[in-house]
Amino acid sequence: MFSIMSSKSTLQCLLAGGALCAAFSLPAAAQVKSTETVEHGTAAKEVKVERGEIVYVSGNDLVVKMEDGSLRNFFNVPDSTTISVEGKQLNVHQLKPGMKVERQTITTSTPRTITKVETVTGKVWHVSPPNSVTLTLEDGTNQTFKIPKGQKFTINGEETDAFGLKKGMIVSAQRITEVPETVVTQEVKRSGTMPPPPPAPRQDVPILIATAPAASAPVEEAKAEPAPATLPKTATQLPLIGLLAALLCGISLMALAIRKLSA
Repeated sequence: MFSIMSSKSTLQCLLAGGALCAAFSLPAAAQVKSTETVEHGTAAKEVKVERGEIVYVSGNDLVVKMEDGSLRNFFNVPDSTTISVEGKQLNVHQLKPGMKVERQTITTSTPRTITKVETVTGKVWHVSPPNSVTLTLEDGTNQTFKIPKGQKFTINGEETDAFGLKKGMIVSAQRITEVPETVVTQEVKRSGTMPPPPPAPRQDVPILIATAPAASAPVEEAKAEPAPATLPKTATQLPLIGLLAALLCGISLMALAIRKLSA
């Protein structure tokens, strides 16, 4: 891509066989000798980085969620367009949702100046002042050149216009054109990373297994017997009689002891 900023044209003429200087508009069909040189300036680079995550892939269509949250649709992505992922070049059919992608666009602008020198030599064959002059070129052909408006000529040290040109004069005309241009080139680098694998199940979480309790034999409940209406007569009065007899014996012995002490 060329961006033409401006142009500068310098016209010079040389004399062969007389003092004459003229400037001509040289048509492309003329027998013109031309040289061209190119002078480059300092290049300027601009890098633009775009990042996002693939959220949808179908055929050659792609949807990417950008860092700012916006969605960008890429339709009919060519199979030749690849993304570098882990050292491999993947096309659109190998991309997966969840992949992180990045695109770098490197724009290089290089100014340059093209200098073109065109030279034509011929003998004046016919003059139509003030508009044109016809020259007989080196190969014997005649070629008509347009004379710029207001062009002045120098003949034998005296300035004149196109009316001063005469048949038979040999004229060598030279045109120097300088065209500044800016050459713009772009380089696109695409890269990406695979989506992270799904998390593995945790090994430290205990796994509970429910089991049904074993069936036990049915326990028969003891049936309570009804209480008797009256208590049975199992006790006798013999212990009570024995207790009274022992008490009387003790009293008798105590009374005997008191008497002995009193005597």
